[in-house]
Amino acid sequence: MNATLLLVAALGGLVAGAVVVALAQLGTAHVDVSDAFERMTPPRGRRLLATSAASATGIERLGVWAMRVLPPGMWAKTPTRELVLLRIPLTRFYAEKITFAFLGLVIPPFLVTLFAVLGLKLPVVIPAAASLGLAVVMFFIPNYNAIDDAKKARLEFRRALSAYIDLVATERHNGAGARQAMESAADIANSWVFARLGEELRRSRWSGASPWDALRTLSDELALPELADFADIMRLSGTESVAVYTNLRARSAALRATMLTDELTAANAAGERMTIPGSMLGVVFMALLLAPAILGLFAKT
Repeated sequence: MNATLLLVAALGGLVAGAVVVALAQLGTAHVDVSDAFERMTPPRGRRLLATSAASATGIERLGVWAMRVLPPGMWAKTPTRELVLLRIPLTRFYAEKITFAFLGLVIPPFLVTLFAVLGLKLPVVIPAAASLGLAVVMFFIPNYNAIDDAKKARLEFRRALSAYIDLVATERHNGAGARQAMESAADIANSWVFARLGEELRRSRWSGASPWDALRTLSDELALPELADFADIMRLSGTESVAVYTNLRARSAALRATMLTDELTAANAAGERMTIPGSMLGVVFMALLLAPAILGLFAKT
């Protein structure tokens, strides 16, 4: 009997997976960019792509397979900016979504089998529906993780950017040029924010682009408006020879004031939420005090 229930649970998981794939096929069709690019790539480029795919980790290989085999419409909305900010490859992100969805399909049949061993029998519809629902929910967990981690990364970026602006202002006040000041300030610290800024500045040097245009592009790519404001100030310094020391210090102070206001707002909200358990405890305490008198009143009537 246990073997029969195990077989039924496994079939329920397979049916749920088939339903997920069928629903994905009904979505809007999109062009598979990776497949089109691979077809237009010459044989030598294909060998290079194969070599890079072979050097990827196991989970990234799963992502490459998913991008080639599964329909593009099933991925829903991909948080591209967040992934770029976190330096998470798209193949790893898709592999995590497939892994989470597979776990969602497997967990309900496993629990049904465990309940069957304990003597609790459940209809076949329950594990099938639970597998489908849990797979859909867990399929979007990597999206939530990427958005939440990117939110924390942007906050850290803003904090480091305020210090970076002060350093650039100091370099400019000492007579350094615009590019030299930006590159020297980026080489002072070892945090990932300074490393990312230094990387973009060096890339702009080799490509011949201006450093403020490179940072402006980075701000648009990562949704960092504070970096765009800084790039605009440096553009005035580099193209119009405007003294920007005062403007940079004012921008840094305004950025720190904004972050302080946001932190105070979050602290006040957390403090208000903490008053709710205390109020509920007071209500329960008053109910315990009044309960004997109320029960006695009802007993007399």
